[in-house]
Parts: sequence; structure tokens; C-alpha cells
Amino acid sequence: MNSVKVGLCGLGTVGSGTFNVLQRNGDVINARAGCRIEIVQVASRRPNPDCQLGDTPVTEDVFAVARNPDVDILVELIGGITVARELILDAIAHGKHVVTANKALIAEHGNEIFNAARVKGVTVAFEASVAGGIPIIKAIREGLSANRIEWLAGIVNGTGNFILTEMRDKGRAFDDVLVEAQQRGYAEADPTFDVEGIDAAHKLVILASLAFGIPLQFEKVFTEGISNLDTQDVAYARQLGYQIKHLGIARRNNGGIELRVHPTLIPRKRLLANVDGVMNAVVVKGDAVGPTLYYGPGAGAEPTASAVIADIVDLARTLTADPEHRVPHLGFQPDQLSDIQVLSIEQVETAYYLRITARDVPGVLSKITQILSDAKISIEAVIQKEADDGEDYVPLIILTDRAVVKKLDEAVDKIQQLPTTEGDIVRIRVESLG
Repeated sequence: MNSVKVGLCGLGTVGSGTFNVLQRNGDVINARAGCRIEIVQVASRRPNPDCQLGDTPVTEDVFAVARNPDVDILVELIGGITVARELILDAIAHGKHVVTANKALIAEHGNEIFNAARVKGVTVAFEASVAGGIPIIKAIREGLSANRIEWLAGIVNGTGNFILTEMRDKGRAFDDVLVEAQQRGYAEADPTFDVEGIDAAHKLVILASLAFGIPLQFEKVFTEGISNLDTQDVAYARQLGYQIKHLGIARRNNGGIELRVHPTLIPRKRLLANVDGVMNAVVVKGDAVGPTLYYGPGAGAEPTASAVIADIVDLARTLTADPEHRVPHLGFQPDQLSDIQVLSIEQVETAYYLRITARDVPGVLSKITQILSDAKISIEAVIQKEADDGEDYVPLIILTDRAVVKKLDEAVDKIQQLPTTEGDIVRIRVESLG
């Protein structure tokens, strides 16, 4: 049996998981690959007690792996963008195939990296960059290749999903749950990427490029986090028959492509609404197959290692294939990528959940509904709470019909300016995902 030699850069959570799974399941992995997959060098700044390397050569210099003539496939698991980008480009320049789990790097520099790989006739595989152990990239790029993808929506950040689940089920405040998420290791000490939607935006860009055949355009994603969500909005959403989830949504319409990450009310009957805790899920709607759901762990040592090793196996199977006979990086042939525009958020059509703190006096609701009516925005549902004793203001909850966001925002701004409106109006987008 021939041997395919792998250089592993990074021995953190995913790196150690990758090494351990390759050692434990080597016989079945090799049987599937049709060759012996062998880690011939590891680059790591420090030992990992969860990973027993035995006599595997170790270096602290990741670039030594990129330049090692014995290495066929370099696995980049060091994270970050700057050094990782240099490492991958160096490996490509030395004729190495690359496997990476680095979603930020692919989202922000993937176009450059893929072009360099095409010039050198090598492949960059990145299944583990989105949704951990869920094979969503392979599903869209290959399994759904007969379809014109209409839209996709996903819970692709487990930290945010855990926080929203706790807020819903236990009525806990965002800040309180975030502390627990950090204590459990779900969130970093600086949780900005997770709770402000940047991590999800990186992943959405990758999925959208695969789905619609467009270049990676991270800078065009509308991104809104969950740090300002209030438990009362989670409760009101439930009264209306919805759950609040932090979704990445990509949709093709006549005007272009929507790319947006934000808190979203979705009907409780939808499968996506019932994905809880740290789990991930993505719904993809194709014109031929209809809606398909992909569910599983979105992070963790061995779930992510599962995706990394699947890429290694795929590359091992095609090492001797002509480059033009390999699956294209983004699923479409490079000269067939579309220049269809990405829409700004103001051009998107959606519905709104509004929570207005209004003075408890006659005629307030009629003024608000008149503003919406003048803008030709229909109302789907209203919850009007009674004032507590001694309170002058009450929460008024309105669910609107779909309309262009620019028109919705203009109407809400007028409501905000009413003398009977107190504080900022809470706005959360609503999607039926039907």
C-alpha cells in the first residue's frame, strides 16, 4: 500500500484530535483512502498532554513543514490569519496540497489562496472551516450539484446558540449566560467574534460562495450580534409562536444575493428552531431536491478532526489526478463564477418584530398603525400589555409583514419620534424559512 505523507501544523484542540483519530482509526481510514496516511512531521510551539506523539518528528517552525520535501499534504490548524496565510501560500509554492479548518482565512483570503493553488496545480481543502463535523461543504459542492440553490440558513456558531437556548429556557440574562459559556470553554475570554456574529459571517460567506458560485466577499456581509438581546423579547417571541435564533442567511433573488447574519425570529415548528445548545444546523433549499437539513456538532476536537481527516482522505485519493479533473474549490469552475451583486441590507425584504415602549394613553396604537399603513406595511400580530400600577409606559409588540428593510426602517424611525415613544424601539428580523 502506497504512503501519503502528512505534515500537521498546530497541536491545539483540533490538531490533537486529528492526530489521535488518525492513530485510533488508521486501519479504516487507510482502507477508505486506498493508501497509508502517515503523519511524518508535527509543528507545535508546546507539547499537548492530550496527544502522545511517540517518535513522530516535532518542530516549532511551521514553515519547516511547508518546505519539507517528504510532506505531500500540509494540515494548517494554527488559527489566525497572518501567519496562517503565509504558511499556506508557502506550502502551495512548494507544491503541497493543503487542508485547513481556518474559516476566517478562507473567508477573507480564500480568493487569493485558491488562485495560487490553481497556478501550482494543488488543492486547498476546507471542510472543517464550517460547522465542525457536519459535512456541509461537501454536501453543497458535490451532493447538491444538480440544484440551483435558492437559499440557505444556518445556526453556525454554537456559543451564540447555547446563550440563546439558556435565555429562552431559563429566562437568564445575556451577560449571565455568557460568563457560564466562558467557564465551560464555549466562548473565548474575548467573545466578540462569537456573540457579534463575525464567526458566523465568515462561515456564511463560504457557504454562499459554494451555493451561488460567487467569489468570497466577506466585507459585504451584514452582521449583527446577540449582545443586545433581552430576555423579554425571547419570551414575547415564544408567545407569538417563534424562537429567536442567531442565523446566517444567504438568499438569491431577482436583484442579487443577500448575505446577512443577525438575530431572527423563526416559527417554532421549523426544525431549525429546535436546534439547541451548542449544536449547529444548516438548511439548504435547492430547486430540485427542496429543503435539506444538516445537523451536528459545530466544534470540538474530534468532530472537527472528522472533517479534517475527510479532506485528507479526499486529497489522498486524487493526488495523481490531473488538476482539471479535481472538484473546484468553490464547486464551480473558476471561469464560471458569477459577478452577481451582493445586496445591501436596505435592499433586503424581510418582516420585523418590534417592541415599542409606549405611553399608556388613548390613541397610541392607532398612530403607530397609521404610520405603518402609510408605508404600506401590514401588521401580522400585536401584543398590547396592560400597565402595572403606577407605570406610565407599557410594552407594545408588533409583528409586521414582509417589506423592504429601507421602508421598514423609515417607518420605525417615524414611530421612534412620536412623543409617546420612550427609549429605543427593539427591531428583530423575522423569517418564515418556508
